[in-house]
Amino acid sequence: MSDTQERGPVAVTGGTGYIGGRLVPLLLAAGFRVRALGRNRRKLENRPWSDHPQVELVEVDASDEEALARALEGCGAAYYLIHSMVVAGAEYAEADCRLARTFAVAAERARIERIVYLGGLGEVGDDLSAHLRSRREVERLLHAGSVPVTAFRAAMIIGSASASFEILRYLVERLPVMLTPRWVRTESQPIAVRNVLHYLVTCLDEPRTVDRTFDIGGPEIVSYADLIQTMARVRGLPPRRLIPIPLLTPRLSSLWLHVVTPVDRRLARPLTEGLRNRVVCRDDEAHRLMPQRLLSVEQAIVAALGKQAAADVQSSWSDAGVIPGDPDWAGGRVMVDPRSIEVDAPPAAVFRAICRVGGGHGWYAGDWLWRLRGWMDKLVGGPGLRRGRRNPTHVGYGDALDFWRVTAIEPDRRLELTAEMKLPGAASLTFDIDESPSGGCTLRQTARFRPRGLVGLAYWYSVVPLHGFVFEGMLRNIRDAAEQDSSSRKGPSPAPGPGTRHSARA
Repeated sequence: MSDTQERGPVAVTGGTGYIGGRLVPLLLAAGFRVRALGRNRRKLENRPWSDHPQVELVEVDASDEEALARALEGCGAAYYLIHSMVVAGAEYAEADCRLARTFAVAAERARIERIVYLGGLGEVGDDLSAHLRSRREVERLLHAGSVPVTAFRAAMIIGSASASFEILRYLVERLPVMLTPRWVRTESQPIAVRNVLHYLVTCLDEPRTVDRTFDIGGPEIVSYADLIQTMARVRGLPPRRLIPIPLLTPRLSSLWLHVVTPVDRRLARPLTEGLRNRVVCRDDEAHRLMPQRLLSVEQAIVAALGKQAAADVQSSWSDAGVIPGDPDWAGGRVMVDPRSIEVDAPPAAVFRAICRVGGGHGWYAGDWLWRLRGWMDKLVGGPGLRRGRRNPTHVGYGDALDFWRVTAIEPDRRLELTAEMKLPGAASLTFDIDESPSGGCTLRQTARFRPRGLVGLAYWYSVVPLHGFVFEGMLRNIRDAAEQDSSSRKGPSPAPGPGTRHSARA
């Protein structure tokens, strides 16, 4: 057992994020105890490792120095994986700096022996993107404290459901011809997510990594154009035709990515800005101290696509989305559209059917209307439908389902979705299941909308006529799917007679 393990658990901030969600199970597998810190305990509880006996969940506000110091007490090392990927004005960089200062002081007060930080590669200079400058400043602020820091700097991380990977995949699959900025020829050194995680875990048992900064990358130096063509080859597609257009700025590129891919423009902006910088490792010191088999770009893409095909995605870029609190419906007039249907199936079967909504399965009725609404949402800056879902059948608190977010869940009883689409108001869609004494149940579906001003009222009344088609169809098809599921679990049934309902969707 390492000295770090003997001194106490390892603290992991950002446990519900893309890297943190994958790091925790690897730390557990390596024999470490883990204290997972997050701003929302219910999101932490939705992680598959949350009930592990060696995991402690702590809800804490990372901007509260006192609370953070208490949360870190007794830990030997702490991973700092808090960083805003969403560019919303200059404030995001200032917020990152405030959080880094707070964490450095809290770690010192808690007598943490080492901070581990994952930042970004990039040659220092006046042309360094705002996103990479922010990451470098966070690293500097952490080093400014008295606690030793092990910092890793990575370029593009290739992994299933990462934001950069999803952008690459959607561009290649949807666009045989692309108008590209000149910086698609800029050199970079991508790294597979499993290789990043190896460094993050292994460094705790390697004393020579204390108070050091390491560049980490894969075995190849490539351009983004090379990545596009490699993805096309792996997907069995013809080579993509790339036409350089010098007028495509990072801002215009991010808006285009927002429309074509599932990634929000505010998240796409720092990724596109970062591509203009050459991001190549200066040395291989990390690999020398912590050797492993580094995956090539093609191997990393194949591994990521394999995870997605097997529905074995441990974390997604969308997991880190903000969870809204329950809407304050008491503050104004709330428009309500309640509907219900009787279902000849147990609550568990109904709940399973409800939990399939979104992603590749669709929304049970009026899919073309949902797709149209998704495109409209993308055009005005919303997430649209292409964000999809992390798992095709499992739903947990905080999960993204297209342009909805799961904000309440009670297995076999209730599922609440809160809209994240662009709306002139606040909307939610709730499914409640009431068991009947006869063995079946009643499924109640309630759409709520609190309009904002006259525009909000106009919006509500313009979509109400469509509810009869979309929501009624959803209820009927959820009912049919639940009854079919229940019947199949009971075994073969007699041939259907006259009047027997058939599922509208398989």
